[in-house]
This record gives sequence, C-alpha cells and structure tokens, in this order.
Amino acid sequence: MGAIYRREMGAFFSSAIAYIFLGVFYMIAGFFFVNSTIMYATTDLSGAFGSVFLILIFLIPLMTMKLFSEEKRQKTEQGLLTAPIGITSIVLGKYFAALTLYTMGISIFLVFALIIEFFGGVAWATVLSNFVAIFFLGAAFIAVTLFVSALTENQIISAIVGFLSLLVLYLMDSIAASINVTFIADILKTLSFYSRYNEFVTGLFNLSSVIFFISVAVIFNFLSVRVFEKRRWS
Repeated sequence: MGAIYRREMGAFFSSAIAYIFLGVFYMIAGFFFVNSTIMYATTDLSGAFGSVFLILIFLIPLMTMKLFSEEKRQKTEQGLLTAPIGITSIVLGKYFAALTLYTMGISIFLVFALIIEFFGGVAWATVLSNFVAIFFLGAAFIAVTLFVSALTENQIISAIVGFLSLLVLYLMDSIAASINVTFIADILKTLSFYSRYNEFVTGLFNLSSVIFFISVAVIFNFLSVRVFEKRRWS
C-alpha cells in the first residue's frame, strides 16, 4: 500500500491536480471566511464550515476522477492487477493519497482559527468538532467518487457521475420531503449527509454521524475492491 500511496502522491503533485484543488479550495474557503466571519467581526467560524459542503461536491470528483479511470485509459490497469500486491492495498493506497491531499486542503480552517485566536478568542472545542466532521465527510465523499472512478475509463464521465452522486447525497432531505411513503422518507432522512454534517456546524458533536461517515467510506472502498477483484479473475 505504501508504494501505491507514494506513487499517487507523486502523481498529484507532478500534475496540476493538487495545485488546482488546493488553490481553488483555499480561495473559496477564504472567501467564505472573510464574508461570514471577518466581515461580521465575529469569532464564530460556523458560517465558513457550513458553506464548505457545496465546495466539496464540486472539487472532490475533480480530485478523484482519474485515480482509477486513468489506469484503464492508459492500459496500466492490468499491470496493477497482476502485480504482487493485494487489490485492497491498491485501493487503499489511492484512497489515502486522496485523503491526504484533502486534509491538506481543509487544514486551512485551522489557519483561519489561529488568525481569529490572535485577534480574539476561538471556541476551539467547536472548531475541532467541525474539523472532525469535515474530515470524515470528505473521507466518505472520496470513497464514493473513487468507486465511481473505478467503474469507467473516461475521466469526464467519472467527474460528472461523481458530482451527481454527491449532489444526490446533498439533496437527500429534499428528496425525502417529496416522498409520501413515510418509512421510505425516514430511511432517506437517515441517509442524509447534509443534516448529519449540519449538526456539527450548529455545535452538536454526534458520534453516530462520525460512525455513519466512516461506514460509508468503508462500504464504498470495499465495493471498489470488489470491482477490481472481479476484473482480475475475468
């Protein structure tokens, strides 16, 4: 797994992907920080954290779109599948590389908190709670879009389907509200990513939501492994 991880991290920074992802993320996060915190002369970072959900829907599919689809397009997938390394290690190596780049992006919020701390006081418990939420939300999103990338060799299709998948997860509450069958609506509300994330933004640390995001990440990484195990033996 370590070799795959180092390979993917090198690929991120030898191409424009890492720089585009980090640059755009920092710029948009900075915009929300200024407009929701600095402009209101408050030490509350909840507005900035709350706005980042939409950023992730757009940026994470762009970050992960080529992780597997590029292997198929360049015909290097068979080399990976026949290498003396487990499929799980391949998937997790790519997953943790993407998660590392993502963590580099969201760490800007800790910088924002330090800036506010310099001028006033920051509720660090709330900041760290939000940071944990955004980390595990991203971990789940990356696993979902990585699975999408494993299904196609076209990067554009991977990005579009990944975006649509995350958009559906974002709109789950609205979808649930439009369904008249109560038990189906309740199930959809249980699967709502936004309402779970929003709990943290409002100051409520919910361990069950953290477990939910981790479970989603585990499930979709498992599905990615199954996709490649099927290809290895087909």
